[in-house]
Amino acid sequence: MATFQRLRAGQLTAPEAAVFVSGVASMGLEILAGRIVAPQFGSSIYTWGSIIGVFLAALSLGYHYGGKRAAHRASLERLSWLFLGTAAYVALLIFASDLLLASTATLPLPSRFASLPAITLLFGPPTYLLGYVSPYAAELSGTEAVGEASGRVYALGTVGSIIGAFGTTFFLIPAFGVEIIGFLFGVLLVGTAIAMTLPSIDRDPLFATIGVTILLVAAVSSGAIGFSTGGNVVYQTQTPYQELEVADAGDTRTLYLDGQRHSAMNLNDPDRYVFEYTRYFHLPYLFAEDPDEIDRVLFIGGGGFSGPKRFASEYNATIDVVEIDPVVIDTAEEYFGVEESERLNIHNDDGRRFLRETNHTYDLIVLDAYKKDKVPFQLTTVEFMQLTNDRLSEDGILFANLISAPNGPASEFYRAEYRTMQQVYPQVYGFPTAGPNVVQNIEVVATKNDAVISEEELHERNERRDIGIDLSEEIENYDREDPGDDALILRDDHAPVDALMDPMVGQRYVIEQVADNETAGAD
Repeated sequence: MATFQRLRAGQLTAPEAAVFVSGVASMGLEILAGRIVAPQFGSSIYTWGSIIGVFLAALSLGYHYGGKRAAHRASLERLSWLFLGTAAYVALLIFASDLLLASTATLPLPSRFASLPAITLLFGPPTYLLGYVSPYAAELSGTEAVGEASGRVYALGTVGSIIGAFGTTFFLIPAFGVEIIGFLFGVLLVGTAIAMTLPSIDRDPLFATIGVTILLVAAVSSGAIGFSTGGNVVYQTQTPYQELEVADAGDTRTLYLDGQRHSAMNLNDPDRYVFEYTRYFHLPYLFAEDPDEIDRVLFIGGGGFSGPKRFASEYNATIDVVEIDPVVIDTAEEYFGVEESERLNIHNDDGRRFLRETNHTYDLIVLDAYKKDKVPFQLTTVEFMQLTNDRLSEDGILFANLISAPNGPASEFYRAEYRTMQQVYPQVYGFPTAGPNVVQNIEVVATKNDAVISEEELHERNERRDIGIDLSEEIENYDREDPGDDALILRDDHAPVDALMDPMVGQRYVIEQVADNETAGAD
């Protein structure tokens, strides 16, 4: 309590302030690390486990060696040098993080450990330097009681870490890009270094301070170098959930989430599909006994709203879309021509919570909330599938857009999800979209109707039904192969989705594009 009171009153000594700032910076950089690493290595549990482990290891080393040297080397000037060294490394991160990531991406490591060298290279050195601050500050505290000095240091560092974690998560990341956030941390570190040496400052620390400040300004002014999604970037931001970018290349506008293509729109014909897999969204209109009875459709996951827009314009149905990221919704409205109407309703919510709380019954639920390297496990389990079943009409259909491989080691997630759906739905069908043995979008249809719909029957229905799109080629990918008893059944208490997706790491994700000569009405 005394620590919080002193912090509130601004009565901290210089060493205590140093500990507090080191806590803010170390935890802020740890949160920021997830955003920097995600475009290259994803944001799976393995990535976050590596981030946490590296930061703890680096801090521990800093504590250890700082403690051994504190009695002979601790001084306010040396504290200032620690902060300047950390700020200089932050400037390097701002400018060259992508290149540093790329330099380690080709190392021959198992996929779950692939991010470890990059995280160590990028964040090990600055965190190690910050680890020196606490033992130096304890030595400079002037308190003879070792327990009291260490307790005060731990408390201040922890309070700083709490502020760094919450401040970065809830304020900085939603408001600024990675480069600006890194710059702000750099300025904080430089400012603390100056405060350590005031009211007088020697020549060497002064020149070093000026030099590091110039590095930070130059780094943030020039922008990061390295990867580019290609095309003309028309919008880029950090959302509470991911890095988002909109880029134009020719007549195609693409939405990138964490560096991966997520949705695309033809600027000359906004209702025309760009990615081949989105055509499969219409398959439920062939599986339904009467497609005219699909009156209400729910999309879980919005992205660029390609499917919902097309459904709202093509069919006499009410379309609800639930999207968890409010920035994705705003981006879709601003850059992808999405407009709410009597037939298209947009909800900013978690998909599972929305299903649990809604009083609507749906004839079709389209699950489109998965990414190649990030899948919300709560949307994959038996319990969730039962919830979708409960919210569907008597002959309702669940359609899921998965990213996996249809066979081979990278098919573990597809096989597990297929078998999980089989625990709830009488019939399940798979439709790979890009051939065998590659990571791709695989569309899964699950029906409450016990009757098996054959490939031949789908072809017949496609010929006689006017559903606004010819799916004869898509039906050719019909797959009813049983996933086998060794496929895992995902449940709320055990859904190791990251482990199932791990074999896909490093593999090329194939997205087929619709032929250029096809139009919205006949594609």
